[in-house]
Amino acid sequence: MTIVAAADGSALGNPGPAGWAWYVDDSCWAAGGWPHGTNNMGELMAVVDLLEQTEAAGLAGEPLKVLCDSQYVINTVTKWIPGWKRKGWRKADGKPVQNLELVQRLDELVAGRNVVFEWVKGHAGHELNEAADLRARAVATAYQRKSAAIPTGPGWAGAAMPGADASAKASPARAVAPADPEPALFDAAPLRDEPATDEETVVRLETSLLTAEVRADASRLAELLHPNFEEIGASGRLWDRDTTIQALTSSPAADAELSAVLGVSRVASDALLVVFETSGSRGLARRSSLWVRTASGWKLRFHQGTPAV
Repeated sequence: MTIVAAADGSALGNPGPAGWAWYVDDSCWAAGGWPHGTNNMGELMAVVDLLEQTEAAGLAGEPLKVLCDSQYVINTVTKWIPGWKRKGWRKADGKPVQNLELVQRLDELVAGRNVVFEWVKGHAGHELNEAADLRARAVATAYQRKSAAIPTGPGWAGAAMPGADASAKASPARAVAPADPEPALFDAAPLRDEPATDEETVVRLETSLLTAEVRADASRLAELLHPNFEEIGASGRLWDRDTTIQALTSSPAADAELSAVLGVSRVASDALLVVFETSGSRGLARRSSLWVRTASGWKLRFHQGTPAV
């Protein structure tokens, strides 16, 4: 019989307070996190813990289907790891693989097991995905609030679960605060990824969109791009949200980095215009982005980039 579980990660600010969770049903799930991490670290850790617990419960021989909304995790396991290993755990551009400890542990755990990964659209009402997301975000929220009430879950029946101290020593990414049995965090108010100011928030989010990790993660891109997102490229082509996500995830390697923020202007109470420069293999470019605040956080509504002359 195939085991079906959803795995998800969450980071408030990305990086920031972070959580991970996997979920089978209300009696079989686990979660954890750390005070500072990335969304992709959470996505990886959720799958690592799921594989470890099913193995500890004597179920390594059972088929396992992992539901992920992270293309980063799926591509890591099914496409990228063999090439990274051949290159000494370096990417095609020669840079070290990020989250290496988690990636190597994941590689060890899937070896010899019947594990299938299936992509599901995040934040789209999928029952198992929503349950995992809720728990991952609850942990991230607890770290954000410096709360001792970390909902770690019952885990897998029959799996030997180390205590928080032992777990933290075994893998820093699994570290969790002492648990409180009261699951108050599941009733928490909607989160908003805001550090000190709105301006700092949108600059941080804009910077994250230039990283390969975020560009490879369709679910994270869907969180950041407004449903009506549009971009005018250097060629004059108009891109919409779906074609942008498809283009970025198919070729996520970042070829530019933010070199200077020229200004952040508030054009409306819930709208900020960011003007900045990027530098990369194609030279210097000047860019502008319009970010709008929605009920679920800041979203990129419009972007335009022009090569600097």
